[in-house]
Amino acid sequence: MQQRGEVVLDLISGNVNRSGILFPESLLTDALHEAMPAARIYQPDSFGQPVARRAISEYYQQAGLALPPEQILISPGTSISYFYCFKLLAEAGEEILCPSPSYPLFDAIAQLCNVRLTSYRLRESQNWEIDLDYLESQLTTRTRAIVIISPHNPTGAVADWSQLRSLAEIAERHQLALIADEVFSEFLFGLDELPRPARTQAPLVFTLNGFSKMLALPGIKLGWIGVSGEEALVAKSMRTLEMISDTFLPVNELVQFAVPRLLRGSVAFQDAYRSQVAACLKVAINTLSQSRNLSLVPPSGGFYASVGWTGPERDEEQLLIEVLEKCRILAHPGYFYEMAGTHLVMTFVDQLEVLEAALGKLVEFADA
Repeated sequence: MQQRGEVVLDLISGNVNRSGILFPESLLTDALHEAMPAARIYQPDSFGQPVARRAISEYYQQAGLALPPEQILISPGTSISYFYCFKLLAEAGEEILCPSPSYPLFDAIAQLCNVRLTSYRLRESQNWEIDLDYLESQLTTRTRAIVIISPHNPTGAVADWSQLRSLAEIAERHQLALIADEVFSEFLFGLDELPRPARTQAPLVFTLNGFSKMLALPGIKLGWIGVSGEEALVAKSMRTLEMISDTFLPVNELVQFAVPRLLRGSVAFQDAYRSQVAACLKVAINTLSQSRNLSLVPPSGGFYASVGWTGPERDEEQLLIEVLEKCRILAHPGYFYEMAGTHLVMTFVDQLEVLEAALGKLVEFADA
């Protein structure tokens, strides 16, 4: 289709840069320019440059979470953060428990770490809440950690305090770590704050985030791991993470020294960015709710929605191919994420008029 010059709307990438959402060029240029003198002489720190860790610690302090700089490790993005956590927490053949539906990235990382993935359910009928009883039934003597993604990709679910406290009790009872993926933490809908596993009584929590989604800067490749919980477990984890990171020293020094300016100078941009994402969600909900054959649990956070097909039974992949051919929309089938039933998984972030027109075509197709 592209070779024929046809326009196809890609609703799977989640790269907001393609939708015209760009971090201010002048601010990025100034931040990197100011960082250059400090980065000219190579003096790496295995944990990440102290100025970057202090700035990230201040970011969490403003969000009501005490996460000291010495409990933060800088990484080149959340994917590497997961790799570090899997290597730290599990030996070969041991298990990490992940949500289902889930992002396929974990399969590749688990293979690289020779770790076995098991899964717990998110219940669509209950607004994609965690099935806590099922989760605990999936634990074995070889389980070492539980991954929680909130806001969740690709359902948009946000775990509430009740779920998180129950999850922390399970983690404490079985002495498990929690890996808390919060990369969509800045994008909440109808919530005043993000409930965070790091503010529960869980014995050990690894909080993952970075600039990719937060500042619309995926190419900067800057992420971090914040470690919290019982003092002895935190200290032991930081020692091992230091060793892992020191093996590679993989984070760009110039970017690290730019972190304070990028965080402190981006308030106005982030406000506009969040407003644009919220406006996109409103368009998606208003448009898709008009269909009799599509259903949507409104996302509470993030960039993604999992749209259920409630019409006559269809082969999921063939349905998505027809959506591509007739609506010029590229979306993912739910089975990519181990979803039960028939779903179209897509981002709802794009230029408003483009998004509204495309989703309008999808509704017409679904109800034809």
